[in-house]
Amino acid sequence: MRLGFAILGLMLLALQYQLWVGDGSQAEVWALTNAIDSQSRENAALRERNQALAAEVNDLKTAEEAIEERARLELGMIREGETFYRVVEPLPSR
Repeated sequence: MRLGFAILGLMLLALQYQLWVGDGSQAEVWALTNAIDSQSRENAALRERNQALAAEVNDLKTAEEAIEERARLELGMIREGETFYRVVEPLPSR
């Protein structure tokens, strides 16, 4: 009888070991769940960025005003007949 209980106890310990430490263990499931959550957050951020870039590309393809605005801001371009003024702030004296 005692030998049977000992064998059952050892089997229980082996199953508990498998549950907590072995392949497919609870710790591995937790780690994979955390990895999935992290990847989902990263995917959401990238999806949002892609949507913003797609909207900007669409604007550049369809709206002449958007192209002009970008050229003015990034390249300093002006239209023919316009006068460009640059305001330079004086450096603070020491």
